[in-house]
Amino acid sequence: MTFYYRTTTTTSGNQQVSEETKAFWQHASDKKNWRIVQLPNGYFQTELQWEDKWNDVTRRETVEGAEAAIDTSVNHYKNKLEFIQGPKVVKTFE
Repeated sequence: MTFYYRTTTTTSGNQQVSEETKAFWQHASDKKNWRIVQLPNGYFQTELQWEDKWNDVTRRETVEGAEAAIDTSVNHYKNKLEFIQGPKVVKTFE
């Protein structure tokens, strides 16, 4: 079995992310667009409202686990928005 991996790296600010994708990331990075619902089997489902529709994202056993999943997702999308601004300098040398 052969696997093909492809990675790309850019050093410019705009990493060719579409405006629609940016809009989605901005929307998903706002916690007010999320909710938690309890399913008939007792699990809790996290949902994201996008385009006037609630979309299921994850399922967790506890409300605390579901909220932690939402917090992690919000941080994930915030990081994506931060990195399309360009590379983050972590150390410089004299």
